[in-house]
Amino acid sequence: MTGTGLCDAVSEATIRQMVDRFYARVRADAVLGPVFAAAIAEAAWPAHLEKMYAFWSSVMLTSGRYKGNPVAVHGHVAGITPPLFGDWLDLFEANAEAMFTPEVAGRFIAAARRIAESLMLALFFRPERPWGEDLRRRGGAAS
Repeated sequence: MTGTGLCDAVSEATIRQMVDRFYARVRADAVLGPVFAAAIAEAAWPAHLEKMYAFWSSVMLTSGRYKGNPVAVHGHVAGITPPLFGDWLDLFEANAEAMFTPEVAGRFIAAARRIAESLMLALFFRPERPWGEDLRRRGGAAS
């Protein structure tokens, strides 16, 4: 932690804290909450969070803990649309910026943007129907 109260390092503990805070916000969000509620039963949330701890550990710490297929899982989510990825990114970025120093938040945000783009391409890309470059609610330049 820095003098600002922001985390300046990525660890299993800070990943766990970030994931818990983020998904609490997702579940309370007017747009994303219903989609997640329909996809993940209340009793399944602990297992989902465990997968997300392993996922972000694999992404940020190269731990190799995550074993799964995000494209296949997201392909079965009813109601998922490209604009929801912008909503997800908005919440994720705000969460990362509130918790981590700018350098560490930037690393999480860059990874999240790559992941969102990859999932969107796999699930929705059709050459005859391209989408805009940045779907986040608040806009801004994509990096």
